[in-house]
Amino acid sequence: MDFNVKKLASDAGVFFTRAVQYTEEKLGQAEKTELDAHLENLIARADCTKNWTEKIFRQTEVLLQPNPSARIEEFFYEKLDKKIPSRITNAELLGQYMQDAAKDFGPGSPYGSTLITVGEYQKRLGGSEREFLQTSAINFLTPLRNFLEGDWKTISRERRLLENRRLDLDVCKARLKKAKLAEAKAAAAPDFQETRPRNYVLSASASAAEHELRVAQTEFDRQAEVTRLLLEGISSTHVNHLRCLHEFVEAQAAYYAQCHRHMQDLQKELSSANGDTFPNAFAVNASTSGVSAGPSPLSTGTQPGPSSPSRPPNPPNALESNTLKIEEVKPPATGTRKAKVLYDYDAADTSELSLLADELITVYTVPGMDPDWLIGERGNQKGKVPVTYLELLS
Repeated sequence: MDFNVKKLASDAGVFFTRAVQYTEEKLGQAEKTELDAHLENLIARADCTKNWTEKIFRQTEVLLQPNPSARIEEFFYEKLDKKIPSRITNAELLGQYMQDAAKDFGPGSPYGSTLITVGEYQKRLGGSEREFLQTSAINFLTPLRNFLEGDWKTISRERRLLENRRLDLDVCKARLKKAKLAEAKAAAAPDFQETRPRNYVLSASASAAEHELRVAQTEFDRQAEVTRLLLEGISSTHVNHLRCLHEFVEAQAAYYAQCHRHMQDLQKELSSANGDTFPNAFAVNASTSGVSAGPSPLSTGTQPGPSSPSRPPNPPNALESNTLKIEEVKPPATGTRKAKVLYDYDAADTSELSLLADELITVYTVPGMDPDWLIGERGNQKGKVPVTYLELLS
């Protein structure tokens, strides 16, 4: 190993003089060379860019991978320069569980067949999520990481070098100032016995200090120019990040559009299923989740309180008597449920069933029936009843 003692001692001396200069500046005992306003603005802009880019990068990582353990695992794989193993998404895992459950429950049963259908769509949602994660990582996270781990490290290194050059420059200025003061003091109070040698030494010291100052000024100006060029490149970084942000938004929009399309297809497939394949209770739940006829959903009718909620208006009767003959309607083999009546209801015609508050009736739906209505049975009586007047029981 080439161990240069002189170079080590020289570097230690430079470090010490910089430390002394820095300390005296902080204590207000030494002058400090200020950077020009343009360079100061560029530095402030670069610091702002770095801080916000880092925050956006970290939060995007949390958005794409909420599991901190998984993020740490991916971090180590990246540092080891190894390929990150493919990880199943939560939606895909849920879909697999649903399909496995359907095998035990019986794929031919209404519940089992529905589990298979929903599980398949959950897997599709998971596939869309994986594609979104991969696209976002490549088009958005990678450019941000490259800036933080590449460009910013270069800028930081050059800024540290500029600060060292500034300290060296201020040290040379202080040395020249001391040499000038000593020379002026010697000229003001001459010693006739040692005048010539002392003045000669002081003059040579001042000349050396001036030479060192010129060299330090040149190195400082060169480093300031290099740093300025790097900092002006932040504008190009903003343009690049803007393009990446647009790509991230497009990927996000495509992902949510796919999810919406999958769920619409799932709803259509479940709604089109007949009573033997899918329980009629789905139609009941679908109507209660988005009732447009009454001012309050079913859940408001079950809220405890000192007084009963106001009676909702009667929903429009979409099926006329000549369309649906109540006496010919037969209850399905599966899908009937019990319901508690919330309010009194007077039948508008013979196709409807009058209700009394707090009584229990059996309800079910039939294909083609308006979702705001159900078929209700009380003993031998049967007729249409409005959904908003009922609390469905399990």
